[in-house]
Parts: sequence; structure tokens; C-alpha cells
Amino acid sequence: MDHGNVSTTTYFIIIGISEKPLLQYFVFLLVVLIYLLTLGGNITIFLLVCLDHHLHTPMYFFLANLSIMDISCSTISLHRILISFISGDNTVSVVECFVQIFLFLSLTCDELLVLAAMGYDRYVAICNPLHYYLVMDSKLCAILASLCWVFGLLESIPILMGLLKLTCYDSNRMDHFFCDIVPVLKLSCSDTSFFHFYIFTVGVLICGFTPFVLTFISYIFIISTILSIRSSSGRRKAFYTCSSHLTVVLCLYASLVFQYLRPTSSINLGSNKYFSLFNTAAVPILNPLIYSLKNQDVKAAIRRRIKFSTDENTEATKIRT
Repeated sequence: MDHGNVSTTTYFIIIGISEKPLLQYFVFLLVVLIYLLTLGGNITIFLLVCLDHHLHTPMYFFLANLSIMDISCSTISLHRILISFISGDNTVSVVECFVQIFLFLSLTCDELLVLAAMGYDRYVAICNPLHYYLVMDSKLCAILASLCWVFGLLESIPILMGLLKLTCYDSNRMDHFFCDIVPVLKLSCSDTSFFHFYIFTVGVLICGFTPFVLTFISYIFIISTILSIRSSSGRRKAFYTCSSHLTVVLCLYASLVFQYLRPTSSINLGSNKYFSLFNTAAVPILNPLIYSLKNQDVKAAIRRRIKFSTDENTEATKIRT
């Protein structure tokens, strides 16, 4: 059932990064390390935003949403490598595979929209600082975050419905480490013209290009305002407030361009999964690293939590003695 025309397949065989045993061990250890760092980093960011009142601002509200998305996206895409290595079972049902694609595409769209919302937040903070908290109030932040989550789900529903209608496959061996839209379409011998049209119009133009344009416009005004600041220290301080966000945006869009914005005929699944591994494993860990290393507010919040924990332990020791 692995090869030939497979018209009624009920499962896919996930080949993974490599079929070489030695490389599988290396990839497994690397993925475990990256996944634990991703979980630890993003959970730390999320808890800091929730517990530290100094971080109860619009930018960190969106950052907490981004952390949840990163954790979810990494779990969805990397869990198959971990399960396959531990259990030896590298099969996945067709329905589970399609649900995985649906969730992964939704979360990717959500991330791009949240980054666009964060770009607007930085625009208001730098270009209209006196009215920042009037414009970016809690109600607007909640509406923007809700729209990001909902639109990502709505955008991916037609993809899921279309996948469920596929009936013919040339093979059920998927040359990837998780279920992604490109390798599934490569396997299918059904008519996939709808997917190529929908991915280009909705996926690329609306879900990808529109957030990019909105973010780009925000930064045109931001850079223009920064350049108009007379003092060099003022320019540095203004740029520093948006440098972390800009770094994350550039990393994510660069990885998506290399992974998806190439002609389908020129995509080599063997090399494409390495781009995908970077996108799904490395990018989510970059967010907490960038915001922890480059952001003074986050570093100060970490120091406060450490000091608070130390003081609590000291007080508990005194009570016991």
C-alpha cells in the first residue's frame, strides 16, 4: 500500500527528517532540546506578562498571545518526531493529518496578524505617545487579539474541507516530519487546482501579504518619526522600543518566504523540510530569546520575580527557624 495509486488510504507514513538511524538520534536530541527551550522560554514570557503588573501593557499583551501561538505551533509540528522516535510508530491517520494542517495554517496566520497588531501598537507608541493609552485601551487590544485568532481559524476552514474531499494518492509515504499542505498536495493525484488558487489568493495575498503591508506601513511612519527626532539618544531610545518586534518580524517572514513562496514545480521536499524545521522549531524559540535579551522591561521583570522568590524563601526559612 506504500506505493502506486492509493485511492482509499486511511493513513500516511511520515518519513521524518531522515531515515538514517544515526541522524535520527541527532535530530531527536536536537528537537527535544529546542522544544524544551521553546516551552520554557514562551511559558516564562507568558507568566511574566500575567504576574508582573509592569508588563500589563498592550505590547506585552500581544506578546503573551504570540507566546501561546508559538507553544501551540511547535507542539503541533514537532510532536510527531518525538512520538515516532519513542514509539517507533510513524503513521498518522488521514483525519489527524488534515486537522494538523488546519491548526498549523491557522496558527501561522494568527502569528502574522498578531505581529501586524504589534506593529500598529509600536506605531501609536512612537508616533502618538501622548494618546497611546487612550488609543490602545484594553477593549481595542482584546478586539484585535480576538480578530487575529478568529480570522486564522476562518481562513483555514476551506483548506480543511478541501482536504477531506481528496480521494486519490500516488503514495501514502510523506517525505516530511509532520503533516504540511505542500507534501500532501504532492502525494495527491486528485485535482488540487483549488488549493493552489486558494493558497495564493487567501493564504499569500490576504493572510501573508496584507499583514506584511500593514506592518510595513506602520514602520514607514515609525522610521519617519524616529528620523525627525533631533537628539541621537532620543532616536536610539525610540528605535530600541521596536527593535525586538522588528527582528521577530524579519525572521518569521524570511523563513516563510523560503518555505512557501517558490514555484511548486521547483520545491524539493527533501530540502523544503529543513526550511520547515527552522520555521517550526527555531523561530518560536527566537521570540522569547529576542525579547529577553533585547528588552529591558522583560529583563527587569525576570529580576523582580527572582528577587521576589528569593525574599519568599528567606522569609520562609526565618519562620521555620
